[in-house]
Amino acid sequence: MTMDQETFEQLRATVRRFVRERLVPREAEVGLSDAMPPGILAEMRELGLFGLSIPETYGGLGLTLVEEVRLSLELGWTSPAFRSTFGTNVGIGSQAIVADGSPEQKQRYLPDLASGRIIGAFALTEPEAGSDSGSLRTRAVRDGDAFVINGRKRFITNAPTAGLFTVFARSDPASSGPRGVSAFLVEAGTPGLSVGTPDRKMGQQGVHTADVVFEDCRVPASSMIGGEGSGFRTAMKVLDRGRLTLAAGACGLAERLIHECLVYGSERQQFGRPIAEFQLVQAMLADSRTEAYAATTMVMDAAALKDSGVDTTMAAACCKYFATEMVGRVADRAVQIFGGAGYVSAYPIERFYRDVRLLRIYEGTSQIQQLVIAREMLKAVPS
Repeated sequence: MTMDQETFEQLRATVRRFVRERLVPREAEVGLSDAMPPGILAEMRELGLFGLSIPETYGGLGLTLVEEVRLSLELGWTSPAFRSTFGTNVGIGSQAIVADGSPEQKQRYLPDLASGRIIGAFALTEPEAGSDSGSLRTRAVRDGDAFVINGRKRFITNAPTAGLFTVFARSDPASSGPRGVSAFLVEAGTPGLSVGTPDRKMGQQGVHTADVVFEDCRVPASSMIGGEGSGFRTAMKVLDRGRLTLAAGACGLAERLIHECLVYGSERQQFGRPIAEFQLVQAMLADSRTEAYAATTMVMDAAALKDSGVDTTMAAACCKYFATEMVGRVADRAVQIFGGAGYVSAYPIERFYRDVRLLRIYEGTSQIQQLVIAREMLKAVPS
C-alpha cells in the first residue's frame, strides 16, 4: 500500500525540520566526539527512519524509491554520518532480505530492522576483494545442515554496533568469480564471529567501520538468503538501489554546501563589497548550481524508472558516478570561496570536504561505475 501524497509531504516536512533543527546543531559535536548522541538515535527510531524502505507488513514505512530519494535529499543537508546510522537498515543491511529472503527470514528480522532494535550490516568487502567482489576468499563449507564460515571482511559500516550481518562467502570452492558466492544472515554473538577495532577515518566521524572476522563460525543452512550460489546476484540488486539513494544524499549535501557558500559570500567583504558580487566567485556558484540541478534531475528520473519496474543498472551507476563526483567538485569550490576559513574547523566546510570524499569510493568506486555503464551500453549494441 503506497503512502498518499499528503501523508508523505507531512513526513518530508517533519524530516526536514528534524534535520535542520535537531541534527545540524549537533554536527560539530558528533565530528569531535566521533559518537552519535543516544537521544538522537531515539528520535530517529521514533520518526521511523530505520524502516523507510522496509514493507509496512514488517513494520516499515514501505516508501517507493522516488519517496525515499526525496527524503534522502532532505537528509543530505547534514553530516552523512547521521544518515549512515540508520542507512544500513534502510539499504544494504535489509534489502537482501526484502529482495530474496524467505518468509521466515523476513518475519524474523525485518520488524527489528525497521524499528531500529537491531542494526544491520553488509559484509561484502574483504582485504583482497573490494571492487573485484567476485574474488571473495571468505569460505562457507557445508557441514550437514549447517555451513562453517571462515574469512575476514573489511571496512564494514556499523559493524561495531550491528546485530545482524549479511555475509557473502564462497560456498562452492571449485567456482571462480561471482559464481558460487552465497549470502548468509549471521547474528552478532554467533560463536566464531568477532569485530575488530573501529577504523580511524579521514571523515564521517560518528559512524564506525571495522573488520569482521569469521573463525569456524557455524550457521544453519536456513540462514542462507536465496539459493546457493545466488549471493552475487542478490548483492547487485541491493547495490543498484543503494547507489540511487546514495546519489540523492550527495545531491542533498551539494545543496547544503551551496547554501553555506551563498550565505558566506553575501557576508564576507573584500575590496569594500561582498565577495559574492565578484564574477569569478559567481562563476563557481553557477557551476555548482548547474551540476547539482543536473544530478538531482538524473536521480529523480532513475528512481521513477526503478519504481516502474525498468532495469536501472546503468541509470543507477550513472547517477552514483555523476552525483558523487559532482559533490566533490562543489565541496572543493566551497573551500575556495571560503578561502582560509574553508580550511579550518570553525566552519562546516572543512568537515564536509572530508566527508564527501568517501562517496566516490564506497558502494562501488567511480571507476567501477564507469565499467558498469560501459558494459551495459555494449550489451545494447546489435549483434
